[in-house]
Amino acid sequence: MKAIQFKTFGKPDVLELVDLPTPTPAAGHALVQVKSASVNPSDVKNVSGHFDHTTLPRVPGRDFSGVVVSGPHEWIGAEVWGTGGDIGFTRDGTHAEFIEIPVAALARKPKALSHAQAASIGVNFVVGWLGTVDYAQLSAGETIAVIGVSGGVGGAVTQIAKARGARVIGVGREAPDAESPAAKLIDAFVPMDAGTAAKVRELTGGAGADVVYDAVGGVAFELALSLVKRRGRVVEISATGKRRVEFDLIDFYHNETQLLGADSAKLGVAEAAPIMRALADAFDEGKFAPPVVAERFALEHAQDAYAAVAAGTRGRVVIDIA
Repeated sequence: MKAIQFKTFGKPDVLELVDLPTPTPAAGHALVQVKSASVNPSDVKNVSGHFDHTTLPRVPGRDFSGVVVSGPHEWIGAEVWGTGGDIGFTRDGTHAEFIEIPVAALARKPKALSHAQAASIGVNFVVGWLGTVDYAQLSAGETIAVIGVSGGVGGAVTQIAKARGARVIGVGREAPDAESPAAKLIDAFVPMDAGTAAKVRELTGGAGADVVYDAVGGVAFELALSLVKRRGRVVEISATGKRRVEFDLIDFYHNETQLLGADSAKLGVAEAAPIMRALADAFDEGKFAPPVVAERFALEHAQDAYAAVAAGTRGRVVIDIA
């Protein structure tokens, strides 16, 4: 099979188009012909050597959509999708013509989505669901402030929050693209500047948001703490520009803030499958809309796809494999 592989860490130019043996699935596993796979910022970071647990040589890629071609009889021919924090890191990933995964990881793709659209969902919606639903337990009638609302995770969190009946205040350096689902759903947008906290307080009657989902982290961490109401929840998923942070501990405990970390990479492809099944139901019920696919590349142009993500392309970048 054709695949993209890296044998050393570095920039996208370390990626090579190679011929590898097509996997023969072991007992309890299935073989999926990958139709489309997206490129996430974490994939770019993985190739650059950001993650200590990645083993080489490695086929990268976390998100996929495809068709089962070998495995249990009842799954043959099924259109499936998935994502995982193991594939592309400690086991070969999705930027290949085929991928072997456990049968427990199989989740049917939403009928409403094309393979390219389905491949653009995984990482962003799983970490969005993990932080919003499982950890912060956002409920109807609450207000959530989403820092980084114009990004992939921010857009996913916005859709999940609105589907749960919450009010969404988007926060960011720039507003979401007009055609994106987030732009059509947010109740208010607040620029990320010196007046952000005051504006969010004004929009919440002086109280602050029930939940703050900080998809930026690092440089935005102190801002996130300033936006949350007493006994509110702050979700952190990243550390952009600043790994170590400082904050006023007295203000923190006086506010009785709950601080939550969410890391989708801790979920292997089988552990992420229940969330993917819940997401599939929501997409087929019309509760969610797919993100904008900004650019599509053939597998032999994977270096260009990675470079586009590294450069900060707005919208999703997809590799069409089949």
